[in-house]
Amino acid sequence: MTAKEIIQYMESQRDEKQRRILMGFFKTGPGEYGEGDEFLGLKVPQTREVVKSVPKDFPLSEVPELLMNRWHEVRLCGLLILVEKFEKLATKRFENDKTAIKGRDEILTMYLQYAEQANNWDLVDLSVHKILGHWLLLPTALGDKDYKIKVLDELAQSPCLWKQRMSMVCSWKTSQMGDPSWCLRYAEIHLHHPHDLMHKAVGWMLREMGKRVSIDLLRDFLHQHAHEMPRTMLRYAIEKMPEQERQYWMNPLNCTL
Repeated sequence: MTAKEIIQYMESQRDEKQRRILMGFFKTGPGEYGEGDEFLGLKVPQTREVVKSVPKDFPLSEVPELLMNRWHEVRLCGLLILVEKFEKLATKRFENDKTAIKGRDEILTMYLQYAEQANNWDLVDLSVHKILGHWLLLPTALGDKDYKIKVLDELAQSPCLWKQRMSMVCSWKTSQMGDPSWCLRYAEIHLHHPHDLMHKAVGWMLREMGKRVSIDLLRDFLHQHAHEMPRTMLRYAIEKMPEQERQYWMNPLNCTL
């Protein structure tokens, strides 16, 4: 199987009605965040089925052709193939294996090289925590923790909204694995971000950190920053708290105490 064969198959599944729905849902109109993005009209489970059919020895060198494709679903397919390849090399058995470390680093490098091709929120959210987020907590030959911070800082400081979102949503995995530091660092960095999509991402990741690691850490963050957080970000962060506590945090007077 080649990238061209995958593309041809996915194009053969084109669904015009679903395509129009997706183009509206992902805001592809002029001036919207997904302006110009093109869809075939495939649902995510259909794309996942394509990924399942890809042989285990599918060459990494074929993936860029998928990532550079015009169709949203084909790019997603390429990203999910990278996820599959990374996860196979990231099990406990291979955590410290030199060949696996090299393979993970190659996948991570490719993911970052083509990061701008993940140019909508679903493409980021379905891939970044499983590749970049997991890589942050695994052995690598690319550098120490300062190097990892540098990688995320470059994403966070990029003018590209999707790279910025990557720097935040990758912490979904680090929080799942018990490390809150990445979430807290990049939540502070993006605290005053102007875009609603980042407000949602920061609040969502803070909520996940509170659920997976410590609700008290989330409360500490809110005590420091709730008064300056955009309302959408704050609502997302406290969404799973009891109603009475949510009302407390949404009251501006309490947030300035």
